[in-house]
Amino acid sequence: MKNSFIVALLILGALQFSFNSYGQQKERIRVIAIFAHPDDADSKMGGTATLLAEMGAAVKFVSLTNGDAGHYAEGGGVLGKRRREEAQRAAKQYGIEEYTVLNNHDGELMPDLNVRLQVIREIRNWKADIVLGLRPNDYHPDHRNAGKAVEDASYMVAVPNVASDVPALKKNPVFLYMQDNFKKPNPFSHDIVVAIDKSIDKKVNGLNEHTSQMYEWLPWIGNAGNIDDVPKDPELRKKWLKEKWVNRQISPEQRKGLEKWYGKEGAANVKFAESFEITEYGAQPSEAEIRRLFPMLQK
Repeated sequence: MKNSFIVALLILGALQFSFNSYGQQKERIRVIAIFAHPDDADSKMGGTATLLAEMGAAVKFVSLTNGDAGHYAEGGGVLGKRRREEAQRAAKQYGIEEYTVLNNHDGELMPDLNVRLQVIREIRNWKADIVLGLRPNDYHPDHRNAGKAVEDASYMVAVPNVASDVPALKKNPVFLYMQDNFKKPNPFSHDIVVAIDKSIDKKVNGLNEHTSQMYEWLPWIGNAGNIDDVPKDPELRKKWLKEKWVNRQISPEQRKGLEKWYGKEGAANVKFAESFEITEYGAQPSEAEIRRLFPMLQK
């Protein structure tokens, strides 16, 4: 009996040592995406966010506006509340830890000092290793200004005397742009490309929670007032959503990026992918560092 007790203690000690060693070697990767409207990051990186969360990363989404103008029939506080609730439901589908929706008005976002300080505080409070934003060239002024606000914060997050109520980061994060198709002043660069076939259904499930956008506003504005093609049946709706908004053809440039990170054989059968461009304003990661921050890219 005594020998069994000693053996049990030894096993417990070994497990404790293993856990502590792992904890010391494997710090959680901390990721924050900052954008203009609830559903922006969902569309651009919902699959990657899901994979990162499944691999243990702490992932947070931040919408700088409350989306209170993004509808043809609703608006104001009622719509803002609806979109905030949609965002929380979407977060559960992706498995991310937080989805914050700030109270700046939709359609009125400016990259002023107040918004910049909001962004700085969000990044610092999250202790981010990776910050994702929008490129500041886009059809929507809120998108452009959200991208500018993140760019303007990218150096300041490490300056102690700016937003001094929150401790400055000791190292600058890696700042990335989320993908777009705009060509001027320069096309998007597919620096990091993540295969999301394994998480595509969860991405669709998350987008499906944004009912006000996916099934009402975007079809209405995209079809010049005609939303009759949106199915009524819930399952048919998700199938329609996947075909309409998610099933985008992989471009030759994106396919080349996939081959870089997965090899030709690994990339050959990928159907769904999300791309990211490394900005010039944050830390400049090596290939090894990118593979550490995005564990799904590990060889």
